Order: sequence, then structure tokens, then C-alpha cells
Amino acid sequence: MRIARLCCLLLLAGTSLATQAKMVHRPVNWTLDGTTFHSVLVYDDASSAKRPGLVMVPNWYGVNNVAVQKADMIAGKDYVILLTDMYGASVRPTVGNADQATAATKPLYGDRALMRKRINEALAQLKAQAKTSPIDAGKLAAIGFCFGGSAVLDLARSGADVAAVVSFHGGLTTDNPALGKNIKARVLAMNGADDKGTMPDADKFMDEMRGSPADWQFVVIGHAVHCFTEKGENSPGCRYDEKAAQRSYRLMHDWLRAAFAGMP
Repeated sequence: MRIARLCCLLLLAGTSLATQAKMVHRPVNWTLDGTTFHSVLVYDDASSAKRPGLVMVPNWYGVNNVAVQKADMIAGKDYVILLTDMYGASVRPTVGNADQATAATKPLYGDRALMRKRINEALAQLKAQAKTSPIDAGKLAAIGFCFGGSAVLDLARSGADVAAVVSFHGGLTTDNPALGKNIKARVLAMNGADDKGTMPDADKFMDEMRGSPADWQFVVIGHAVHCFTEKGENSPGCRYDEKAAQRSYRLMHDWLRAAFAGMP
């Protein structure tokens, strides 16, 4: 009886600990050039084990509940993610309002040096979180979606010291192809074969990568259009695709794992 009671107590204790474990959503705020940014650090607190840290830049709607849920899914028990505000706290486009989103991204697409400055500050803020969260500061990378894909590719072009960047259906253009020579990260870009917004720039992007020292891969996903990882999107040119999304996430995990391990 005593052994059985002990087993029950241990089981209850384990259940209690499992119940307490949760995804942490911790505000991370900073000010750059007079603009205040509100980002969110996302990780599973079930374990205190150190894990890679990722800067994650969401699509052009920015930091919102949908983006937090996506960060939760990607982070799991594998990563600590800094869901990054690129616009400033006062700019929050409404999901579905393309005019607001266009207005939010326009200053950054129009000034790529500013985009690079902001994404590098986000990387610095992620590094700073290693003091108070389970980040392995020796394993850092960045991922981005749509507009966010453009941002993380510019992080790579800036010569940032990260293991990898991964762009999902992101813009491929640059203001200066020569910046490709600065790339230290392993670059993975994944775009839909039928993405009429980004694929016209594919040849120029590949020429840029050929002229860089980067270990890079450009994956074209058949039958996919823009937004293939964005749940809820269902227009002809911007549509969620479950198969393409899951395939791209697998490729991301493999790419990051190899980059962090120093594997070819």
C-alpha cells in the first residue's frame, strides 16, 4: 500500500508539473532612433535546457495574436523565438487590411539601410535575452515570412554573425547585390513556383547568391503561390497550402539543425 501511495503521489506531482509548463510570452521592448518597439519572446518553459535562439519576423501585418500562435508552433521545445516588431509600437496593421500593411512596410522597403539597422537591433536584443531565458547564445538564426523573409535576407546581407537565415515566400530583391559578399549565414529561401510577386526576381536573387560566399539553397515549391504558410489566406495570389507549409517547415528544421551542428 505504501509503495502504491508513493507511486500515486509521484504521478500527481508529474501531472502538476506538466500542467504548470506553458509557452512563455514575455514582452521585449526597446527604443531605436526615437521609435519604441514592442516584441515578444516566445518559448516553452517545461525545461530550462538551453536551445537555439531565433529572430522571427512575421508577415506584413506584424506582431499580433496570429503571429504569436505561429511562433508558439515553431518554437515548441526546440527554440526560443523573438517575435520581432519591425514597425514600432504605434504601427499595428489590421489583419486583412492590405492598405495599412502596405503603408507599414513602405518606409522599410524604401530604405533598406533602415531595414537592416532594425533587424540587426532585433538580433542584439535576442542576444541580450540569453541572460534571463534558455537561449544558447552560440546558436542563433533568423526566420521570416513574406515581408519578414525580406527582412531576414537583409540581415544576412548585412554580414550578421548568425548560423542561418530562412525565408518563407519572402521578397528576394535587394538595393545592392554587392552586399551578398558580406553573407556569413547559411541562406535558405523557399518560394512558391506560382508566386507572381516574388518569383520574377528569382534569377537576380540566384545571381546574387552565386556571387556570395554563402552556403545557400533556393527551393521552389510546386503549385504554391504567395502566403503558403499563412493560415486563413485564401485568395488567388495569396493562399495557405498545408502540404507546402509542412514541407517548408521540415526543410527549415533540417537547415537549422545542420547549420547549428556545423554540418555541410
